[in-house]
Amino acid sequence: MADTDSAAAAAVRFKSNYAATRKIEPFYKGGRIQISRDGKFMFCPCGSKVNVIDVETGAVLHSLQQDEEEDVTAFVLSPDDEVLVTGSRALLLRRWRWREPSCERSWRAVHTAPVATMAFDPTATLLATGGCDSTIKIWDMVKHYCTHNLKGSSGVVHLVEFHPDISRLQLFSSSMDYKIRIWDLSSSKCVALLDGHFSAVTSLAFADGNTLLSSGRDKICMVWDLDTRQSKRTVPVYETVEAAVLLPEEGDFSQLGVKKQGLHFVTAGSKGMLRVWEVATAACVHTQPVPFTLQEEPSEHSLSQCQFVPARNEILTVSMEHNIIFYDAHTLQLRKQLAGYNEEVLDVKFLGPGDSHIVVATNSPQLKVFELATSHCQILYGHTETILALDVFRKGLMFVTCAKDRSVRVWRMGRAGRVSCVGLGLGHAHSVGAVTCSRLKESFVVTSSQDCTIKIWNIPESLTSKAKAALISSPEPLHARVTERGHDKDINSVAVSPNDKLLATGSQDRLAKLWSCSDCSLLGVFSGHKRGIWCVQFSPVDQVLATSSADGTLKLWGLRDFSCLKTFEGHDASVLKIIFVSRGAQLLSSGSDGLLKLWTIKTNECVKTLDGHEDKIWGLHSNKKDDMVVTASSDSCITLWQDVTEIEEKEAQAKQEEQIMKEQELSNLLHEKRYLKALGLAISLDRPHTVLTVVKAILKEPEGRRHLEENIARLRKDQKEAVLGFLVTWNTNSRNCHEAQAVLETLLKHETPDNLLQLSGVKSAVESLLPYTERHFQRLSRLLQASTFIEFMWQNMRLADVAQQDQGTL
Repeated sequence: MADTDSAAAAAVRFKSNYAATRKIEPFYKGGRIQISRDGKFMFCPCGSKVNVIDVETGAVLHSLQQDEEEDVTAFVLSPDDEVLVTGSRALLLRRWRWREPSCERSWRAVHTAPVATMAFDPTATLLATGGCDSTIKIWDMVKHYCTHNLKGSSGVVHLVEFHPDISRLQLFSSSMDYKIRIWDLSSSKCVALLDGHFSAVTSLAFADGNTLLSSGRDKICMVWDLDTRQSKRTVPVYETVEAAVLLPEEGDFSQLGVKKQGLHFVTAGSKGMLRVWEVATAACVHTQPVPFTLQEEPSEHSLSQCQFVPARNEILTVSMEHNIIFYDAHTLQLRKQLAGYNEEVLDVKFLGPGDSHIVVATNSPQLKVFELATSHCQILYGHTETILALDVFRKGLMFVTCAKDRSVRVWRMGRAGRVSCVGLGLGHAHSVGAVTCSRLKESFVVTSSQDCTIKIWNIPESLTSKAKAALISSPEPLHARVTERGHDKDINSVAVSPNDKLLATGSQDRLAKLWSCSDCSLLGVFSGHKRGIWCVQFSPVDQVLATSSADGTLKLWGLRDFSCLKTFEGHDASVLKIIFVSRGAQLLSSGSDGLLKLWTIKTNECVKTLDGHEDKIWGLHSNKKDDMVVTASSDSCITLWQDVTEIEEKEAQAKQEEQIMKEQELSNLLHEKRYLKALGLAISLDRPHTVLTVVKAILKEPEGRRHLEENIARLRKDQKEAVLGFLVTWNTNSRNCHEAQAVLETLLKHETPDNLLQLSGVKSAVESLLPYTERHFQRLSRLLQASTFIEFMWQNMRLADVAQQDQGTL
């Protein structure tokens, strides 16, 4: 048995580090979105920056960031996709080469209040800016000056559009008086007022040179004849319209109710759906199916923008919840959905058989399911109040959620990745704050609530059978087979053991409890934390329970005697979530300080601290392969972390092997007396002692000084800088001072003072060399004096000896 344990321990690969590989963070916080002409890039305003998004992957490529951190109030992309102009609250206009990205030019907007809207003319040489100061400016983008200052609007100018025929030189605008003004740029005068709307005009679309479509919040769309400047048709649409888009004359739109030739347009507004209208009859010929449950307020899902994207043959809409949705233009079938903004993220789990998705509970009644490869986001409607927690069954196809609406829901992912609600449980008296699933089979769910009770819900067989689940049209009711009052305060966490026989709960009353799953009978109490317990987790391999608490500690408890086995201290704030990794040999914890900590259980050691969030980390989950972790935080960010232990080990091993090879090469070079190459290699390895060895070897050679001068002179500037730093160290030791002084003499002889001053660190090197050099000089002076005295004594002794010999001879 001991051998088996040691073999298992040897098989466990301890993790040492995680690296953030991807971040799903807010990239859109409201405002007009634009798409490049080729349909590949999307431009989304987000506070003080404009994010450039890859439409296919949903990834943020880069950001155009304002220097002064002032919010972007308006921006526009040129018709040729080359430049983008932004306007900020600091009353500055900036012209960007967005592909680089770089700001080409910045200038004052001349407006006395922020710019609210912008438009380029078809040639991209003129830019119109409409301001909150009731004026419109026209800018020559080639010569960089203001050509027109158009006054006469009432209130904020929130819409400007150039006529598509540039030869007409006309600008259309709308402001707070609900009128559409036509400006003749030749005379700088308003030549017509199109008066018909009774509320703000939200969009202008040109059908041809003489027909204009306008939409408004007064629930009507109007078709204008630009020759007579009169209304040709008023279409009542019975909802506040934020955008109206003309359908192209070419193409098959029969599935949208287009049966005959003539003008048709699509409206988007307060009802949250797209509708197709025929101008000739003023009739709605197609209504998009409602994408949300009828029990919710449609105003929550109202659309704020709509535009036709010819390159993708799609219609783009933006919801008030900042979700960006692409529909097929011919069928209005959903193709792609991106979530521009997540509120406070309360929980996150991997989903799908291959962990291809993540399911996220944000601070709202809707769930978001992200496909990691494409960033496509499904919005799941069902709960009526904020979802607080979720958990996924072992196979990854079914998951369960609980919310403030006192309900628990079971969801299932189909083959195509579509998720639907298949089960609904009602029975708690207060918000349901924690939920967990059975581990072996999809047989039961456990919930806990603010009413301090635990409920165990059976999962009907019809929900687990693929064939039967496909036939479910509405959620099946779940029934609680047992209800038990568990604690005196809120229960924050519940967990089921790997064998489905035990249940653990952690509460605000500072206690964790162990229960039997069969009848919910109490088996034991874990007491020791000083503050409320936030999370409980069973070990996947040992009879151990892990708990984390607001007292900043993690504890491991034995299930047999309920004693505390280990305590992990290191977090400075509440520990909100814990999971076992490395087959139960390590723990990963997240805190309210935004930090992740990796602990090795055997040594009680925190081996890594990861700083990836700016606020509380509520969600923490590992994938089935145990090589990736996902975290979710109150800072609205979701981060994916990759286990890079093996990669780092391989890199370290490769580096070590490279070092050995270089050391062998250095040894060979010294043996072959190829000193210049040996010097260069030793410097690149950053080995001061090896460089010293090479210098000593050179000096031992016949004419060593000359060889040293030749080799030092042929070094590059950066190598000379390194040698200068090394000889400062050598000079501190009297054994090596001769070599240091020899190299220094060579540098002083062969380098001009100007060249020496250009070497980095030369001033500090001189300051360090001076005191030791003076000390060596004094020591050598004393040695010279002593040797001279000895020589004098020796000469005197020899003279006396010679004199005695002479006397003897005489």
